[in-house]
Amino acid sequence: MSSLPDGSDEQANLVRPYTLTAGRTDTDVDLPLEAPVQTVQTVQAEPEWPPNDMRGRILEQCAGSPSVAEISARLDLPVGVARVLVGDLVNSGYLRVHRTLTDRSSRDERRELIGRTLRGLKAL
Repeated sequence: MSSLPDGSDEQANLVRPYTLTAGRTDTDVDLPLEAPVQTVQTVQAEPEWPPNDMRGRILEQCAGSPSVAEISARLDLPVGVARVLVGDLVNSGYLRVHRTLTDRSSRDERRELIGRTLRGLKAL
């Protein structure tokens, strides 16, 4: 146990971020940081990961369609690590990536993204 600056005692997380991704720093999924991700409801098999596995924790966060950046902040993960792990979950069929803004995006789509960003910032 270690003592944190606020006086609370918690065990330090000694897992290095690169071990969570097996040293990988990129994903083959087109995954902008602002892209909302959501769990796929058609997955029948319950994942067989150890308790507190980061992939399971990411899936728990995805009920409300958070962005990769929001997942990173909520789980206190480096953004690059969150991006690789989310990409793995997309490739495995557990998550889907929603379309994000393009040059042809409507004004309403742009406003919705700004609103979601502001709500996420207020939550921090």
